Amino acid sequence: MIEVDESTLIRCAICGAVNMDKGKKNICRRCHSSIKDKHFSTQKSWAYLITGMIAYIPANMYPILISTQFGQTEGSTILGGVIFLWEHGSYPIAMVIFFASIIIPVLKFLILIYLLISVKYPLGKDKKVTKHKLYYMTEVIGPWSMIDVFVVAVLSALIHLSMVSIVAGTAVTAFAISVFFTLLSAHAFDARLIKENC
Repeated sequence: MIEVDESTLIRCAICGAVNMDKGKKNICRRCHSSIKDKHFSTQKSWAYLITGMIAYIPANMYPILISTQFGQTEGSTILGGVIFLWEHGSYPIAMVIFFASIIIPVLKFLILIYLLISVKYPLGKDKKVTKHKLYYMTEVIGPWSMIDVFVVAVLSALIHLSMVSIVAGTAVTAFAISVFFTLLSAHAFDARLIKENC
């Protein structure tokens, strides 16, 4: 029986066939589609993640909500809105927005960074099951980060008083872009790398 070095084998992402790694130009023996080098398989996920992290900075610096009341205009950032709601006794809403708009996005960034680094450079005694759970957690909680955008949209649509107006600020766009690219990063991450590197 011929022994084959497993490090020279690559899997086709289309049909799942196992092929010999021939360098940069790998063609699947079964479906004849091109196979990307597994050494560069995390680049797309890294690019999306970094874009999402960059967009998250203006999402927290600029006002997400601009309210005009009796001729006086006031902008509120995400954290400023949470503090405002907390001070006025809306504890449940403040907690929901705090977790959905601050804790969850930062947690997603950290989990994706950990996964992307750990599949490239195994960190100590990494467990495959734990990594898979972390990956699927990012997939499940990802869309819930958009709750802030929904809150702004609902407030803008519902409040139409003569002396009060609420409009979405610059941060809404940046926040939506950040969530979108973080979701793309999680989607672009190849979960099979977890198995290959454990």
